[in-house]
Amino acid sequence: MRTVTLEELLEAGCHFGHQVTRQNPKARDYVFEARDNIHIIDLAKTKEGLEQAAAFVKSLAAKPDSTMLVLGSKRQAEGVVSSEVKRAKDGSATGLYSVTNRWIGGIFTNFSEVSKNFKRLQDLTTNLQSEEEKAKFTKKEVSLWAKEKQKLESFYGGIVEMRKPPDAIFVIDTHLEQMAVFEARKMGVTTIGITDTNADPELIEYAIPANDDAVGSIELILTYIIDAWIEGRKEAVKKKVSEESQGTKETKEHPRQEADQKQESGRESSKKEVEVKSKKAKGKNTTKK
Repeated sequence: MRTVTLEELLEAGCHFGHQVTRQNPKARDYVFEARDNIHIIDLAKTKEGLEQAAAFVKSLAAKPDSTMLVLGSKRQAEGVVSSEVKRAKDGSATGLYSVTNRWIGGIFTNFSEVSKNFKRLQDLTTNLQSEEEKAKFTKKEVSLWAKEKQKLESFYGGIVEMRKPPDAIFVIDTHLEQMAVFEARKMGVTTIGITDTNADPELIEYAIPANDDAVGSIELILTYIIDAWIEGRKEAVKKKVSEESQGTKETKEHPRQEADQKQESGRESSKKEVEVKSKKAKGKNTTKK
C-alpha cells in the first residue's frame, strides 16, 4: 500500500476540528491546538490512525467471504461513498456494502426482521421488470409498487444483497451515527470510523481523528480505505489460485507416484521369482549328482 503524507492530509483539510465549545473531552489527545476558537487536529495521529485502519481492512479483505459496510448518510459523504463502493465492485472487489441514507435501527441487532425488507425490495424489482406480472394488476397498484420500491431502495439499496451482519463497519461521522456504532458494538462488528473533535474515539476500535465535514477529507480517507480493501481482495484471489494450482499439481503427481510404486513392486516380484527359480535349478543339479 502507498504511504499517505501529512501534506496530503493538510491539503484535504483533515486538520480542521469543531469549535472549542463542542469538544468531546475524550478527543483531547488528538487536538494539536486551538486557533480562532477552532480545534486543530494533530495530523500525525490522523496518519497513524488511518494506516492502522487500512492495515486491518486489508487483512480482513484477504479472508474469504469477509464483508464490510460503509456508512455515510450525511450530505457531504453520500456521493463519495456511492462512487468509491462502485469503484471497488467494478474492480471485482466483492464483499462491500453501503448505506447513504439514514441508518435504519435494527440492521445489525434485528437482522432477521430487517432482511424481510430486502426480500420485498427484490420481489418488487422482479415484478416491475415483468410485463406479464404487471398485466395482472391495475395501473394504480403498479404505481404503488414503484413508490414502495423507490422508498425501500433509498434505505436498503446498498445492502439488499447482505446475508448476515458484516465483519466490519466503516463510519463517516461516528458522532452522528451513534446508533449504528452501538449496534455494531453489541453484535461484535468491528468498528472503523472518522472521529472528529466532537466524537468519542473510545467507542471506535480503529479511530481516525480527522475532519468529517469536508468533502476532501472524507474522499481522501475513504479512498485510502477502499484501496486497502481492493488490495486485500487481490491477495485473496492470488492465494486461492495458488492453492488450486498446488492441488492440481498434487493430483497429477499422485497417479504418477502410484504407477512408479506398482512398477517398482513388479520389478521386485519378478526378481524374487527369478531367485526362486535359480534356487530350484541348483537343487535339482545337486540331486542328480
